[in-house]
Formats: sequence, C-alpha cells, structure tokens
Amino acid sequence: MNIFAIGDVVGQEGCEFLRKALPSFKKLKGIDFTIANGENSAAGNGITPFSAEHLFASGVDVITTGNHVYKRREVYDFLDSRFDIVRPANYGKNNPGSGFTVIDRGSVQIGVINLAGISYMDPAANPFETVDCVLPELGGCKVILVDFHAEATAEKKALGYYLDSKVSAVFGTHTHVQTSDAKVLEGGTAYITDLGMTGPEKSVLGIKHEIAITRFKTGMPARFETAKGQCFMCGCIFEIDEKTGRALSVESVCVE
Repeated sequence: MNIFAIGDVVGQEGCEFLRKALPSFKKLKGIDFTIANGENSAAGNGITPFSAEHLFASGVDVITTGNHVYKRREVYDFLDSRFDIVRPANYGKNNPGSGFTVIDRGSVQIGVINLAGISYMDPAANPFETVDCVLPELGGCKVILVDFHAEATAEKKALGYYLDSKVSAVFGTHTHVQTSDAKVLEGGTAYITDLGMTGPEKSVLGIKHEIAITRFKTGMPARFETAKGQCFMCGCIFEIDEKTGRALSVESVCVE
C-alpha cells in the first residue's frame, strides 16, 4: 500500500492549498492512506475543529499534532471525541485526546503514534520509553506509522534507528524544512528526519519573512502572520508491504 505523510500544514493558506492539491495527487500516485500534521492549521497557530475538519474534507485520513495542540481550547472536546486525530502520546495521560489510534481498513489495520521530542521542546515524558509502552497497545498491527514532532535532528535520528524493524515508518515534523535523508533502514523501517511543511513557500517556516527578519535582527517580540503567495505541499510517500509491515520504498515530494 502507498501511504502519504504530509508535513505541518500552516494556516489558512496551507489548508486551502492542501484542498486544491491533495485529491489529484492521491489519484496520480495511487495513495491508499493519508496522514497530515495539523497542529499549525488554524489561523494564528494551533488547531481548531474547523481547521481539522478542513483537512479531513480535503482527503486526510488521520491528523497528528505536536507542541501547539492545546493552544486553542475549542479543540479539547474535539480531541476526545475523534479517533482519527492524535496528540503526542508522551503528554499527560489525563490530557485531552489520545496519543495513538488504530484505523481498520478491513484487510489491514494501520496504527498511528504521535510523539513529541524533549530536546529544546516543552516538558514531556521520555519518547523512547513511551513508545515502548504504546506499541503493545496497537493490537498486533503490521503497519505502524510514527510522527515524531521534535526539534533536534539527533533525537529524531536516534528514534528512527531505535524503532527500525519495530514500525513501518518514522517521520519527523515540527521544523518545517524537508530533509534529504529519506531512506529505508536496514530493518525495513522507512525514515525521514523532517517531512517539511505545507503552506507559503516564500516564508520563514510559513511566517512572513519580513517579520522573522525583524525578530532575529532586533530581538524584540513580534506578532507572527502567515505569509501569502505561492504554496507547496511537502511530504513523503511510503510504500509498505501490508502483510509484513516492512517498507519497500520511500519517496520525498514537494508539490507546487
């Protein structure tokens, strides 16, 4: 099966471009299952029920999140009510939402785990220990996908090797810049350090570049605004053997 993992969708611009680009891309590439990180999909950051529903209506099957998941209070009940949106599993067990889900596609069950990094990030439980606890909860799924929402490339690489042969794919999100290291590891797990982002290309991680420059140049706080203009959709296609759960190939893509 072909699984398409989409990098952080940023703001209204990213959502609208996803709606425009995803359906035809799925048809072109024969995509069977689509997962997207939506923690920045709401206008002004975070995720809301409205922005999540936009992603689902555009053809996304499961939404993962990250450190901005709780920025908008209106999403709390939504996280508790849906099985197809997850938050980092290494956040508090009593927090809204779940850190993993299983999607039943009849002939195959797909497990999705969301984790947050702990290097240069908000406090969270150890992601390595957390994933060891979560894996047995997936009911023997052969196809398992892990979104590791983390800052440090070393932490992402380490988790990729740690989970090699245990899951089908490990992909990083959060840094919004696609890395060039997509590969299938020795144990059959597909890996990429960061999927990239979906949103305005002429930007600093989706934000107007003028605002980012002023912030870095002066050190003064600034109100971030999503950039305008040409957008792109970045991510990876993972070809997975659904009988064994092993990755057969991985292709990084950026669609303009």
